Amino acid sequence: MSLIPAILKDEALLKDADSYLSDSTDFHIWWLGQSGYLLQWNGKRILLDPYLSDSLTKKYAETKKPHTRMSERVIDPQLFRNISIVTSSHNHTDHLDGETLIPVLKNNPQIEFIIPEANRIFIADRVKCDINFPTGLNDKQTKAIDGFTFHGIPAKHNEIERDEKGNCKFMGYVIQFGNWSVYHSGDTLWFDDMEEILKPFNIDLALLPINGDRPERGVAGNLNTKEAAQLAKAINAGIVIPCHYDMFTFNTADPADFAIEAEKIEQTYALLKHGEHWSSSSFK
Repeated sequence: MSLIPAILKDEALLKDADSYLSDSTDFHIWWLGQSGYLLQWNGKRILLDPYLSDSLTKKYAETKKPHTRMSERVIDPQLFRNISIVTSSHNHTDHLDGETLIPVLKNNPQIEFIIPEANRIFIADRVKCDINFPTGLNDKQTKAIDGFTFHGIPAKHNEIERDEKGNCKFMGYVIQFGNWSVYHSGDTLWFDDMEEILKPFNIDLALLPINGDRPERGVAGNLNTKEAAQLAKAINAGIVIPCHYDMFTFNTADPADFAIEAEKIEQTYALLKHGEHWSSSSFK
């Protein structure tokens, strides 16, 4: 099977990002695949849950759950420089990939690493960092770093799980900077009080999974195409961009179905291809 090509990849993607470094008004994102994004604002760069390797394809190659890749890798993680912050929303490899994060951390010595506090020991072992290096968050906690404020939001995957200290193991983040507010949900289902938690943030952009919850896949589930559109509408998101599809053949969804659902309820959305750019200037 031929892989779906990236719109921009490697040096071409970085060249595109460089062209917006002086923009102090709008923010910019590039979809890196799965739930991974490069977010750029005011000359600063954040990586959200990047998965930029074939570690899962290799791990499950000879099993009953092969992770057959559908799309090209967007960028070699070794190429990333001047990254201010990188996040992991939970411990699943497509959101916490050692083959991606180890070179990113090595090549960006001033980087901050935002994680769920509950996962600190596991994460330090996977990415081979000092246990005190990551910045841990729980829900209802906030951390300001380099002009960005991160708010911890619980995620349900497939439950809202907590450690013995009450810290969430699965999380999303609301990121506020300048006049903007972005919600990166991580992996989640819809849960009670979700709308009430998110509405006060006046979300401009919601990044939501659409691959759904199908137990026969043998993996934890997510919002489906209809639920993602409806959640964006319920929290009054300015725009929603779907993710968590077109990476593995066994665990994907059709973004055209999401578009249909969003249009039914008049929810503004954008569909990106891997390596594609979106800018907040589209609000104007």
